[in-house]
Amino acid sequence: MRLLLLIFMFAAAAHAQTGSLIPESLTCEYMSSPSVVDVLQPRLAWINRATSRKRGQKQTAWQVQVSSSEAGLNNPDLWDSGKTPTDQNDRIVYAGKPMTSRMECWWSVRVWDDEGKVSEWSKPSQWRMGLLNRSDWKAKWIGAPWQGEDALPKPRSPIERGQSGPPAPLLRKTFNVTKPIARAVAFVTGLGYFEMYANGSKVGTDVLVPNQTNYDKRPDLPNAYIPVDDNFTRYKVLYLAYDIKPMLKQGENVIGGIIGNGFYNPAKYWAEGYGTPRFLTQVYITYTDGTEDVVVSDETWKASESPIIMDMVYYGETYDATREQAGWSSPGFNDSSWKNVAMRRPPSGELAAHTANTDKVTQTLKPVSIEKLANGNYKVDFGVEISGWVRFNNIDGPKGDTVSIAFNGNEFSGSNRFIFSGNGPQNYAPRFNWFVFSAIEIKNWPGELTASQLTAEAVNTYVEASATFETSNKLFNDINKIWRRSQVDNMHGGVASDCPHRERSAYTGDGQVACATVMQNYDVKNFYHKWIQDIHDAQDKKTGYVPNAAPWQPGCGGGVAWGAAICIMPWEFYAQYGAVDMLKDNYESMKGYVSYMKTWVDNDGIMFSKRQNKDGVLQWFNLGEWVAPGEKIPDDLVHTFYFWQCADLTSKTAGVLGKKEDAIEYAALAEKTRKAFYKRFFNPTTGSYGNGGGDVLALYMGVPEIQQRKVRTALAHNIATHNGHLDTGIFGTRYFFEVLANNGMNDLAYAALNKTTMPSFGHWVEIGSTTTREEWNEDGSHNHPMFGGGLVWFYRNLAGMKYDERMPGYKHIVFKPQPVPDLQFVTYTRETIFGEAGIHWEQKDKALSMDITVPVGATATVYVPAISEKAVMESNKRAKLGEGIKFKALEGGYAVYEIVSGVYHFSVLQ
Repeated sequence: MRLLLLIFMFAAAAHAQTGSLIPESLTCEYMSSPSVVDVLQPRLAWINRATSRKRGQKQTAWQVQVSSSEAGLNNPDLWDSGKTPTDQNDRIVYAGKPMTSRMECWWSVRVWDDEGKVSEWSKPSQWRMGLLNRSDWKAKWIGAPWQGEDALPKPRSPIERGQSGPPAPLLRKTFNVTKPIARAVAFVTGLGYFEMYANGSKVGTDVLVPNQTNYDKRPDLPNAYIPVDDNFTRYKVLYLAYDIKPMLKQGENVIGGIIGNGFYNPAKYWAEGYGTPRFLTQVYITYTDGTEDVVVSDETWKASESPIIMDMVYYGETYDATREQAGWSSPGFNDSSWKNVAMRRPPSGELAAHTANTDKVTQTLKPVSIEKLANGNYKVDFGVEISGWVRFNNIDGPKGDTVSIAFNGNEFSGSNRFIFSGNGPQNYAPRFNWFVFSAIEIKNWPGELTASQLTAEAVNTYVEASATFETSNKLFNDINKIWRRSQVDNMHGGVASDCPHRERSAYTGDGQVACATVMQNYDVKNFYHKWIQDIHDAQDKKTGYVPNAAPWQPGCGGGVAWGAAICIMPWEFYAQYGAVDMLKDNYESMKGYVSYMKTWVDNDGIMFSKRQNKDGVLQWFNLGEWVAPGEKIPDDLVHTFYFWQCADLTSKTAGVLGKKEDAIEYAALAEKTRKAFYKRFFNPTTGSYGNGGGDVLALYMGVPEIQQRKVRTALAHNIATHNGHLDTGIFGTRYFFEVLANNGMNDLAYAALNKTTMPSFGHWVEIGSTTTREEWNEDGSHNHPMFGGGLVWFYRNLAGMKYDERMPGYKHIVFKPQPVPDLQFVTYTRETIFGEAGIHWEQKDKALSMDITVPVGATATVYVPAISEKAVMESNKRAKLGEGIKFKALEGGYAVYEIVSGVYHFSVLQ
């Protein structure tokens, strides 16, 4: 009995010494257990979860241990940081033994809380290093012997392409395993898309891989209609790694691949191809006795034509099941009729680890209605618009019969055809293309179509929703919802496109204008880390010019605001995620783009780009505002605004990086540009910088005090003349609502977003759209996320949660809601690098309440709408007496408090 009592006392004492924090959600290079990393000193992160509701909890120290095996974490052989006294929990730089190719690393972390008590060790996580040296790659690029090196010629119209296209190649290699396997890892890529197989099964759940990059040189780029010199900063091809040990067996084994055209061989008049499909893999099989075999792609592989007889990202996919070869990737298959593969030229792009999320099937939808039409076709409605494909389940038909799918009558989605084998029921879904649709029309379906025979699968780059936004206004909830769907519809290959059907291009202007809203809704750290690298890589290393899309395709129109992404997106990433290394990585590119912009600045300090092609000044190089519903602000006003913004952000970046002289230089350039903007564009007679967004951009920039009242009045008058609607294109709309809210006109911002007549977000909801659109009217694409940039007002102003640029990553949060009489409540919560932060405010019976959550390690300033500090309560007592609360001041109709981490309930009688 005494022994049991001693054990209990010891356990209780040990528990008392355990800290109040639990480190979890471990990531390496912004990914959970990444399968391949090539950063020599990977960056680690975790989130601390509190085990009690005690306020002011924070991390005071951490200890990371890294080992070459999970069991070895008891005695780590790679790195033991020791107790490191700092509150940092993100972008912790590995500082142990040097990384080597294929090294497998297991790691764990523990932390000390504000009382100096240490946590338990976290659950282990891991990462694997890639092939770090060019000489590590022994594999050769292989392809189909019936294709040459060169990309397909570009047809003048989709009709010319028709249903043609070389069959996607099947590739296979047989090898033997004679000993017990300890590990088997495949490093693999294929261009444009690939699927890998082992012993009859597909490897992994990724689709449409690898992520898109500028893979290689393309000599025809300078001759395109929108010409750009093929002088990019960097070219690269991403490779993945898969653990295939569970798929291998003793004796004969087969690995294989299917390769599709993707963006490597697009054959579209606005897209320039690189070459024909090609494949590369290197499989390491490590045996329990320590020996190793390496299976590589080389001339010993064999090739045959697949049933995918056409796959083109701009034209669709055709599958001929009569050409199937059962068991082609399994042992025992007779490949005597197959041909030897052709050797392919390696792309000039360097091989880089695929350290970002891939495309996945992210949602499955069942039909909401099926209608048989008079012509015998079937119309199937899935309820919402997605990018993805339709999967056939257990269908059968006569040999050679063809089922065709049309997608909402949208020719830009291309066509999808399936030809029956006649060998019994089959399942089918496309592999190397996606389509955009909410409804489809099916021609020549055999028999009666039932709901069980079809599912729609949404496909996009996998990003997790990391925020919740909800209000008592259903329209606002719906607006946020349709924008979110449009955004994910446009995320493929680790980039965001302008539209997922027509151009499918990674427009930098659309990207920069929407990135803040995306980061406010999704965990997109590894997504933007990858895409911003693409923008950096696409910069002309001689001139500093950043093209209108990255990766670059020569059909992408844009202008100054598009290239400005190289300044805006890294800064927004830093502000939202606190990543100083993002600024370090892109600082020289920021400077380079500002230097390029200077070449178009006149003696008065106004920027007006007039970049040309061989025929003269080209509109698609020099766009200003885009798709305004009426009067459009001048191009030189937009160009000058973005010149100011890029100079300003470059100055701020220099300040963060400790480059004082640069910070002063670029701040002076920004101020000079601002004054030139005032002088050129302010009309003293009207007191305005112009309708259509001129006043919006001016107020965002910050007009002289003597002008402020006039400009605000002019903006309000312009909105009134438009019956309370906005009148802005994508760049004006980005700042429209925030500028109104920050200049005492939040009621106008609310009213404009609450409209259901054109032009408005609500009009799209009113007419039944499930995605946001390219234009405020019915023209253009019906799936464009770019206008969503303006929706940051929902979270930053209406809900009232903002980051503090001086303490980025929500290390210090500013809660300042701007309630409006029509709303009963607003909720916004989001995951930060410290954990969940959020606000819920509610007004009822002349009382207002605010629930605030500040994550571990963060602090906040809270603005409570009140005219007296005495009227503010927190958890049923005077707010300033509450734990972790310090009253600061009364300011502009708010009682202002400083608070530490924790959960708070403020209330006030209005």
